[in-house]
Amino acid sequence: MHALHTRDDLPLHVRQWTLKGGSRGLVLLVHGLGEHIGRYAPLAAWLNQAQWDVAGYDHRGHGASGGPRGAIARPDSLLDDLGVVITALRNEARRPLVLLGHSLGGLVVARFVAEGLAIQRASWWQPVDALVMSSPALDPGMSRWQRALLAVMGSLAPHLAVGNGLNPEWISHDPAIVRAYIEDPLVHDRVTPMLVRFIVDAGLAVRACAPRWSVPTLLMWAGADRCVAPAGSAAFAAAAPRERLTHTCYPQMAHEIFNEPEREQPMAELTRWLATLP
Repeated sequence: MHALHTRDDLPLHVRQWTLKGGSRGLVLLVHGLGEHIGRYAPLAAWLNQAQWDVAGYDHRGHGASGGPRGAIARPDSLLDDLGVVITALRNEARRPLVLLGHSLGGLVVARFVAEGLAIQRASWWQPVDALVMSSPALDPGMSRWQRALLAVMGSLAPHLAVGNGLNPEWISHDPAIVRAYIEDPLVHDRVTPMLVRFIVDAGLAVRACAPRWSVPTLLMWAGADRCVAPAGSAAFAAAAPRERLTHTCYPQMAHEIFNEPEREQPMAELTRWLATLP
């Protein structure tokens, strides 16, 4: 794929894990806050074994992509960027497309799909064939004082990058995963009030759309999550139509379910569900 740029001309780093023969379709991975798509190579290899081509990209302000760390230019920047990537991938070949997002990425892909339910859709929206959410940030679990601070900072300094407050030890029970995360030079802990406002508002919008959900969706989340509130996923699961949603809570798992010691459980569920798609 040629180099991609956002509509405001930031370079987007894209990775592809493409099978030499035919595939069932394409899974587009969308990563979480502060990390980068390179951390998803093991998941991509698993999906390749299940005969799916895989692609992914670093969000603006993350990894090897351009932009200030943890910042967005507009409230819908991450959604617009996802639309740019989808367009480029579909220009290469038309095939079934599944979005798979983790944490912030899970929120981004859900908000992207939810736009299809709007009467007047944003220019960045495109239809997709299916959706997977892994511990999505549908509820960031903010306290009352954090919301009050967001309201003030969002008005005074929307682009001021501050620490995101997430403890690396919360991501996984696997010490090797935590150590690699801490030592990874492409991982950062920056976030701006504008990005936090997007997370809050997008979560509310997705949960409000749940009763009208129409895209086949797999939702898997960590019951022992301390990075996002598991209640957001539980609320979505309770409200979405049963015929459109398959969902599982892994009660003892930490945030990154695909990086837990028991990672083969959600990975196996993922490939079983993908095999049911037309």
